[in-house]
Amino acid sequence: MSENPQSSPRPLRADAENSIARILEAAERVFAADPTASLAAVAAAAGVARTTVHRRFSSREELRDALVDAVNAKLREAIAGANVGTAPPLAALYQLTVATLDLKVDWRASWQFVDQGGEGARGVDPDSIAALDSLLQRSLEAGLLRPGTDLRWTRDVYMALLHEAATARPEGEDSAHRANLVLQTLLRGVGSAEHDLGLSTPTG
Repeated sequence: MSENPQSSPRPLRADAENSIARILEAAERVFAADPTASLAAVAAAAGVARTTVHRRFSSREELRDALVDAVNAKLREAIAGANVGTAPPLAALYQLTVATLDLKVDWRASWQFVDQGGEGARGVDPDSIAALDSLLQRSLEAGLLRPGTDLRWTRDVYMALLHEAATARPEGEDSAHRANLVLQTLLRGVGSAEHDLGLSTPTG
């Protein structure tokens, strides 16, 4: 279905955008501590009136969806920053892994909403999934992955590894260390045995 330009929402003023950003950042902190927290608790953490939050988000579900949208926007930025369509596949995979791990840690509570699934729930944007699939296809063509590798399975395993790595990541640990672990695990499992991964083995 094509988008109707006349029905597009008007751009928000800068002060409204700042208010929403402050509310979303506060919601991330509050929900990380208490996933059942109320909109009033979010308002208090954001330093705004409760009516301000209700004016922007009529319910917890609407706020949750906004957090998922924010995470997806940041993930799109990570994909663009990793140059997944043009950079050498291994370099792009590494940069994307580092950025995604940071995003999963910094927006841990919001990622829980992304991962919850279920009817009506929002997940990772299809365009982001397609970009990852394209990167894995390029990795296969470049010989980084074994011929005949099931790319759908590889993508699912990669995303599961990201989740586990972010969950188990010790506070203060550099994301590069955990990214190396993810890629070593992934590529030693489905990678070409003859391929030099060019990754240093993480040390304690």
